[in-house]
Amino acid sequence: MIETADRPCAAFDGETLLARGPLREVALAVQRRLAGNPAATVLTFDDATGRIVDLDLRGSPAEILARFGGTEPRGRGRPKLGVVAREVTLLPRHWDWLSAQPGGASQALRRLVDAARRGDGGETQARIARETAYRFMAALAGNLPGFEEASRALFAGDERGFAAHAAGWPADIRTYAQELAWSRLGGAD
Repeated sequence: MIETADRPCAAFDGETLLARGPLREVALAVQRRLAGNPAATVLTFDDATGRIVDLDLRGSPAEILARFGGTEPRGRGRPKLGVVAREVTLLPRHWDWLSAQPGGASQALRRLVDAARRGDGGETQARIARETAYRFMAALAGNLPGFEEASRALFAGDERGFAAHAAGWPADIRTYAQELAWSRLGGAD
């Protein structure tokens, strides 16, 4: 994933939430914590994926911010829409059908994807949220009591069961996992 200064993240020092917000701000908070306590165990998580973010904390705060840069290099596509070019492999009959659609292949694929997203009743977003929460949980809650039961409740979509099994976890870990798992189910894109 591309490192972006505005990507929402959360940093944990052991079981305690250290900082949450744009990656550049979280990186500076992590650097300050490690400068004050080099033995601290700090992990930073991407809010969108639940994956650990590897931070380059060398240098001064200004040098860290400079590594993020002010702007992304401009590429092809529509920058305001965030268009990304990727390879798609299809059979010739699929390409023939796509090229015959109004607006061409790219526009037809976007319409198909949007229709599929609307038509799945939010199930894809719910699955992504569960997987995101699980990645985080596996890293910080894997050894906590009730982890296996909470994981089963998470994948069953049982918010109350999850809360019951995670009740004994440190508050910051429990709250962040719950936010990752269920805050997007209200239709967030």
